[in-house]
Amino acid sequence: MMMPVATFTVAFGLAFGVAAVHHGLANWEALLLSTLVFSAPSQFAALDMWHSPMPLLALATVTVAIHTRHMLMSAALYPWLQPLGRGRQFALVVLMSDSNWAMALGQYHRGERNLGILLGSGIALWAAWILGTLVGVAFGGGIAQPERFGLDVIMLCFFLMMLFGGRPRLVMAMPWLAAAIAALAAYRWLPPYLHVMVGGLAGGLVAVVMPRHGEGKPG
Repeated sequence: MMMPVATFTVAFGLAFGVAAVHHGLANWEALLLSTLVFSAPSQFAALDMWHSPMPLLALATVTVAIHTRHMLMSAALYPWLQPLGRGRQFALVVLMSDSNWAMALGQYHRGERNLGILLGSGIALWAAWILGTLVGVAFGGGIAQPERFGLDVIMLCFFLMMLFGGRPRLVMAMPWLAAAIAALAAYRWLPPYLHVMVGGLAGGLVAVVMPRHGEGKPG
């Protein structure tokens, strides 16, 4: 089920590998980042901060800000994960990303109760990300202008597909709009990368307070 998205993930990993080479990272550093971090947004953000001395506190802060949305994502999965012990819960979400979270949550609402779908899809994406990074660092040095091949916008295209694909319901326009406005305002007036956290929290808050479809109707 996750293989089509995993194929796109290889392309993301390739884009990161090429970017890492052009930012001066050694091949093993790029591969280690993809293996241990497994996060396209924070890894691309880290490239802009990759210099000596390494700003470790700033890197950690940016990573936390970018991934604040995972609090809302994991909370949405909690009814599914609740019967498990704490250790199993952490083991199942350690490879959680936007793509396999969305797929797993959709399957849960369709009645699926096998948690292996969350872990298995995460492993598929993780392997694809590492494979793409490996290809990127292997051939990135020979690509003089990555933007000529669209490698600088590939992630943006994927998120646009997630937003507009799958015949989204009109009611979801309000959380997306709130997230966009809040993120743009934070991008303009707050420190770098906090717009990701602010946008995610704003969109999640609007989604929580919005009346549910059919609420107050009989049946």
